[in-house]
Parts: sequence; C-alpha cells; structure tokens
Amino acid sequence: MNEKEIWQSALAQIKLLISPANFNTWFKNTEILEIQNDKVLLSVPNSFVKEWFQQKYHQMILKIIRSLNPQIKEIEYVIGKNSFSLLKKQIRKIYVSSDSLLNFETDEKTGLNPRYTFSNFVVGSFNELAFAASQAIIEAPGKIYNPLFVYGGVGLGKTHLLQAIGNYLYKVKKLNVIYFQANKLIEEIINAVKNNTIEEFKRTFKNVDVLILDDVQFLSGKEKTQEEFFFIFNYLYEKNRQIVLSSDRPPKIIPSLAERLKSRFEGGMIADISTPDYESRMAILKLKAQERNINFPEEVLNYIASNIKNNIRELEGALNILTTFYKLQKQEITLETAKKLLKTIISPTPKISTFKKILKIVSEFYDVKEEDILSNVRRKEILKPRHIIMYLLRTELNYSYPAIAQKFGGKDHTTVIHACEKIKKELLKNEELAEEINQLKIKIFEKEKI
Repeated sequence: MNEKEIWQSALAQIKLLISPANFNTWFKNTEILEIQNDKVLLSVPNSFVKEWFQQKYHQMILKIIRSLNPQIKEIEYVIGKNSFSLLKKQIRKIYVSSDSLLNFETDEKTGLNPRYTFSNFVVGSFNELAFAASQAIIEAPGKIYNPLFVYGGVGLGKTHLLQAIGNYLYKVKKLNVIYFQANKLIEEIINAVKNNTIEEFKRTFKNVDVLILDDVQFLSGKEKTQEEFFFIFNYLYEKNRQIVLSSDRPPKIIPSLAERLKSRFEGGMIADISTPDYESRMAILKLKAQERNINFPEEVLNYIASNIKNNIRELEGALNILTTFYKLQKQEITLETAKKLLKTIISPTPKISTFKKILKIVSEFYDVKEEDILSNVRRKEILKPRHIIMYLLRTELNYSYPAIAQKFGGKDHTTVIHACEKIKKELLKNEELAEEINQLKIKIFEKEKI
C-alpha cells in the first residue's frame, strides 16, 4: 500500500475505537506525507492537534499503522503540508525525474548529448592524463592514441570526456561520429544476428570516422558480440578511423574478454581517471553552480566537497537538490539548510587522510626521514616506505599515477606504476608486509573521524 492507502485503512480502524465527535475533531485534515524507512511523517493541521496526538493518541496510531506495515517504528508529527520533510520529498522527485537540471536532447544521429563539452569539463590531477590524450586526439583523430582507452570508477567523468571528444569532432571537425553504450551495441548486434541482418548492420559503420564505445566491460562473456565487434573494430582501425573506449577497469583485467580484443584495446593509449582531490571537487562544484546561475556560499560548497569524495555524479546530485530547494523556496541556502537537505547522502563521520599525513606516519613507522623518502635516495630502507606511500596514495586516496609522481618531485609515472605493482605482488606472499600495511592504515585513519 502507498501512503494514502495506509492512512485510509488506519483511519477506518481509528473510527471504530473513538467517538464520532472526537474523530471529526482531531483526525480531519490529517494525512501521511512520507514514509522514510521505518518512520512515518504524519501531517496535522496545527500545533494543538500535534500536541494532542503526541499525548493522547500516539500509541493507538502507532499500533494501527504497524499492523498495516510492521516495519514502522516511529511517527513524526509535522504541521501542515509544506513541511521541510515534504519539501525534501518534492525536491528528490524533481531531481530523480529530471536526472539533471541541465538536460539536453540526445542527437539521434550520433547518440551524443550536447551537454557534454570540454568547456564544462574540469581538469585536475585525477584526470589530466586522459584529458591530455583527448586533446591530442581531437587535433589529429585516427593518427595518435588509437584506440584511446579510458578507465576509472563509476561517476568520475568518463562519459563526459568521451562525449566531449565526440561533440568536438562532430561539431568542429565535421566528422561522422557514432557513440554507443556497450549495452546498446550488444542489443543491436543480438537483434541483427537474430534477424540475419548482421552484415547490413556492420556496413553501417563503413562511413563512420569516429567510434566511441562506453562501458566496454559489458562485452565480458558475450562471445558472439565480441566476435562481431572485433570485425567492426578492425575495419575502422585499418582505415585510421578514431576509436575511443571506456571501462571501469583496464583491458587486461576485464574477465571473459577475448585476448585478441584485449590486445587491440591495449595497442593504443590507456589512461585512468581516479577520484578527484579536494581542489578539483571545489572547482567542479563552482562550475556547476555557475551553470545554474546560483551563488552558493563557500562554506556550503566546502561542506559538499569535504564529504562527497568518490563520485563526481554525486557532487552534481547534491548540488541539484540544493538548486531545486532554492528555486522552490526562493531563499538562500545556508550551511544548516544544506546539512538537512543532504543528510541522507552525506555520511556524518567520513574518514579522511592526506598525502602529508601518510608521509608522516609511514616515515615514523619505518624510522626514516621524510626528506629522504621524497629525495632520489635509492637505499633499500628508503625504497620500501617510498613504495608503500605510493601504494597507499593509489589504493586508499585514489590518486592517479601522474598525481603521485608529482608528489615525488615529478618522477615518471611509470615508476609509480612499477612501485604500486611491486607492493601489490609482494602482499600476496608476504604476510609481514600485509600486517605492516594494515597497521599503517589504522594509524592513518584513526584520528581522522569528524
């Protein structure tokens, strides 16, 4: 039952337990506004009714509602229908239904969304390698970094970057661009095979200048789709047509992916996008706020950037909720308002750490000087903590390899990759090292609770 049905059923039972006069006096103009997990928000017309319900009828109402929905443990009485909680519900409905306040129609010919451009793509240490590769591609499509394979976690901007490449090449270079989500391509190939039109489908790529395929990890285990895509890929590659791919992981660890596809994917440029640092998160929020023509207080943006760290999409989602509240209520967003509105998506006690803290703790743990770790000294007793710091920055703070290299005086990022892989392999066979790193993690995060 929905909220309305539950309350109508509850009222029918209440009507049998109290006098008609009391029922008409106290239960008129009441309704359930929202059910939040195990709590019911019950709207009452005024503070007098609210107080009477709390003192006189609370146990009866709770018992009846629990008989209809056993998960309910609490009732909160709110005055009127325009309560803060109801407003939050309206905001979330608007946000979920629109996905974004800046929607644009997807181009039917290309599959691209014109919203995604380089002008609203924030570049930071977390994505600079992928961005640099994309800039090289749009200058000479098909001639450098072909294919470009971008990988990283959910909501970090892979789709934005891929579509920005596509939009630029389509609008500025006037190339024939086609963008596919991997699931859509799989569906198209399956239908073509079923209808005996696969050769006709493959011919549609004859005049394609740029193929962009998002989330290629979904090709995993789809043998027939992989087989047909292999021929499409080869045709375009041999014609020097640009291919851009994305995944949530590098090609070599995508399970059940044909070796010949892995080999093709690894034949161009592989670039990762990691979690944005604080400065990048603030830059993203300020750009998105500017797009919405709203000047949020610095402390509000700082609150969001300090608490949402792993997902750019969540940053924008939080901003959308505040934007919708602002547009509905026509009032400034304060820090207190932001905390209330974002309560369900921001954890009150996140754990954080920094490069400086990791450097300090690791150097103290192994009794070496911080300056020696950051230097070019290659003594064994220095190399081990240096490699561990690189590994922790990568695995715990999601730094990109170039960003880690920058922290160590601008070393080649391949040196960082080697160090991280070395520690990862050593952990598989060295229990002592595993215990040391576990202890370091405890020390790194134990004092960071807010």
